[in-house]
Amino acid sequence: MKKRLPVFVALALGAGAIFYSSKTEATVRAAWSGKAVQAVPGSVTVLAEFEMDLKSAVGGRVILSELDPGAAFKEGAILVQIDSSDLELEIERIQGEYEAAKERIAVGSSIALDLASAQEDLEASRRTMLNGNMSESIFRKQEREVQQIEKKLELERVSNDLLISNFENTLAQKQRELEKMSVIAPFECVVSEVYARPGDLISSGAPIALLISTSRTVEARISEENFSNIRLEQQASIRLLGYGNDQFDAEVSKVLPSADSETQRYIVHLDVDIEVEKLVPGLTGEVSIVTAERDNTLIMPRRALIGDKVMVVNNGVIEVRSVESGYESLNEVEIVSGVSVGDLVVTEEIDLFRDGDRVVPIENQ
Repeated sequence: MKKRLPVFVALALGAGAIFYSSKTEATVRAAWSGKAVQAVPGSVTVLAEFEMDLKSAVGGRVILSELDPGAAFKEGAILVQIDSSDLELEIERIQGEYEAAKERIAVGSSIALDLASAQEDLEASRRTMLNGNMSESIFRKQEREVQQIEKKLELERVSNDLLISNFENTLAQKQRELEKMSVIAPFECVVSEVYARPGDLISSGAPIALLISTSRTVEARISEENFSNIRLEQQASIRLLGYGNDQFDAEVSKVLPSADSETQRYIVHLDVDIEVEKLVPGLTGEVSIVTAERDNTLIMPRRALIGDKVMVVNNGVIEVRSVESGYESLNEVEIVSGVSVGDLVVTEEIDLFRDGDRVVPIENQ
């Protein structure tokens, strides 16, 4: 026959079971030994490296435009074409005159023929003078006439060179104007706003569109008290609000020497290990820049620390302990005293618990 428990014992066990099952669960993590990191906190903003108003160097009517908000272009891509038909006709006319001038010069100079004849006559006169049949004064006069023809020929050559040079310079200038009528992307960019459409008549220097570079600047702002420890190439970790709790490795690439005049916070630029497509201008977040490290120390989650207190679950009971903290990073904190390796510290909903509360620890890595 099965022995029954006394009624009071059964009631006590039942009450204990109900009490145990009613205990609150507490999310905890065991403190561990590892590398402590001293990190400087800061706020982060993703910016387009620069933006620019796209302008045309020449005026005219827009006959073709590839511009559309959100459209992306490589450097050198043709974005806008301005009507160039009148300029092309002018270039064709100048080119014809240029070719005609070159052909005329190639035919030869009449002055050159006159010079050749005059030089032959002068040589004959020289022989006549040496034979005593011509006075030297007449020969010298004839010699000066040959020199004048030589000068006229030289002046003609200079004039022809100048004419050809002017044609070439004019054609080069007109060709440059023609090239300017094709407005190109000055850098790899995305179109933000469009101000001119096909058919619009634009003036020289008028904005056509607003372009934003595809390159990005990740700007961190550091408080004055933390700025002195920042150096180039220091490692960092950033978290962007648009990507939840995802963390991305980064490195300090630039340290600006002066503070922002409004916020008095110093600006640091970061190279971030992330796909550039994810760096959308306007994203914000936080950064932790590593300024010092220490091996073989006790580490726990930073979110478990409230001021200088931490809640430890010991045999199912909450103990509020005072601790001395050391290095702090974005997610972790070094504990110098007050907690031992393996102690279970409460990491979530800490405000729900009090010293002496009985809980069921649920460990979460």
